Amino acid sequence: MEQDTFTNIEGSILIIRGQRVILDHDLARLYGVATKRLNEQVKRNRDRFPEDFMFQLEVQEVASLRSQIATSNGAKGKGGRRYRPYVFTEHGAVMAANVLSSKVAIHASILVVRTFIRMRTMLAEHGELKRRLQYIEKRLAQGFAEHEQELQEIRFLIAQLERPTEQQKKRRIGF
Repeated sequence: MEQDTFTNIEGSILIIRGQRVILDHDLARLYGVATKRLNEQVKRNRDRFPEDFMFQLEVQEVASLRSQIATSNGAKGKGGRRYRPYVFTEHGAVMAANVLSSKVAIHASILVVRTFIRMRTMLAEHGELKRRLQYIEKRLAQGFAEHEQELQEIRFLIAQLERPTEQQKKRRIGF
């Protein structure tokens, strides 16, 4: 069950402005509160949310998200949002749980933090694999460069073997 929860949370984490963040409505859903309630608590405790914990999306970022994930257009009377959403970094998500101070929010914040940590670990592992592959490619390239002359000679000999000799040309088939 917890594995499914990690997968659901991972799907909610986006990269915006070079940071891994979660949208306010996704965080509110995880914490079991309405988005409006989450944002009210954040506004009441604004000094707990510096820019590196939470920020509001710019108009072009909202438009880009809408095109990527088909969110509502926000028109009045149509059930959409009337303001630009907030996004929370890992630390902002923990702080949001603290200002909400419900058991559900605290439990969910632990899962959110574990998910961020898990993603960071996976990215670090991929970085190490990438470095190792680059090292292997570099060694192979050096090896080919060192043996280029031998490889050319082998290609020449193969080409010679593929050409028919005079004796093969004159040989008759049959009696």
